[in-house]
Amino acid sequence: MAPFRNRPILDQQEFRAAQIESELARAGVSISQLHAVVGRGGLLPPLASGTYEVNAAMLGELRAARRGEHASNLGAYLAHALAQKAGVNAYIVDPVSVDEWPPIARLSGTALLERQSLSHALNSKAVAKRYAREQARPYDALRLIVAHLGSGISVSAHQAGRMIDATNSREEGAFSTERAGGVPAMQLLNLCFSGNHTRKQIDDLLCRDGGLQSYLGTKDLTEVERRIAAGETNAATVFDAMAYQIAKEIGGMAAVLKGEVDAILFTGGMAHSERLVAALSERIQWIAPIAIYPGEDELQALAEGTLRVLRGEEQACQFDPAHPAPGPATAFASAASK
Repeated sequence: MAPFRNRPILDQQEFRAAQIESELARAGVSISQLHAVVGRGGLLPPLASGTYEVNAAMLGELRAARRGEHASNLGAYLAHALAQKAGVNAYIVDPVSVDEWPPIARLSGTALLERQSLSHALNSKAVAKRYAREQARPYDALRLIVAHLGSGISVSAHQAGRMIDATNSREEGAFSTERAGGVPAMQLLNLCFSGNHTRKQIDDLLCRDGGLQSYLGTKDLTEVERRIAAGETNAATVFDAMAYQIAKEIGGMAAVLKGEVDAILFTGGMAHSERLVAALSERIQWIAPIAIYPGEDELQALAEGTLRVLRGEEQACQFDPAHPAPGPATAFASAASK
């Protein structure tokens, strides 16, 4: 939004809170009727999967934004403010920093840099669990690849009820409508030290003005498909290249699962594109059956995670950066040995 351009994301809190309360009033929902409030989890330190109660430590971590600025950093603040008015608890569910990786997935190639688990965990896990329910099988009994196809693309491998690897769309993987994905490291190094770009400009090149926006000047996939239909060969090449890169990431996750894949799930906004789904299927359908869940299940996933706590089906996790949850590597090893 123009009024908040180049300002910290938390500056939007009052504006967005007012919009939420206006929508509640329009829907005839009184704040006093609420039993809990839930928001999206932001760029927090690595956490185990689960539903977390919003506390002061979490809010402080999000304000510090040590892992970056992102719209999801607002979720806990908005939920907390509304929950205080209602006199109830606020929660987040499966934030983007959910980390269930084994140690082998963390090495980047230099001891100075570690791969970070930042992904569309909420939607990816929700879709994986939805598929498991449809198959009448436990989620932890399935080996799945989930491709979240949105403005950022996360391709993740799921085994033993855990997301054991995933592409971090802010710095690796396939390019998307606006993100550059993994780019040639030495050329990026030269760009950074050329003296022609600020850090903010480089960040924008990678995370906001990359992908389709960089090549075609639009983030609208529907517009790109219209241009392809009109005979624009460059648009077709860029579209096919994006599908090609996504397919390579899916193939890589098949290797993570040692070729034993029960299903590949497509989700996110771009999963509405029949052209993209067809292009991906042509390259990866030999790996496993494909199931398509267009759009995002994030709002439902937030509600379901909170209801599990309110119903006593699971206990809310407590965020404590000084005493993190049991390490994901230990949890994975324990589950995999069963």
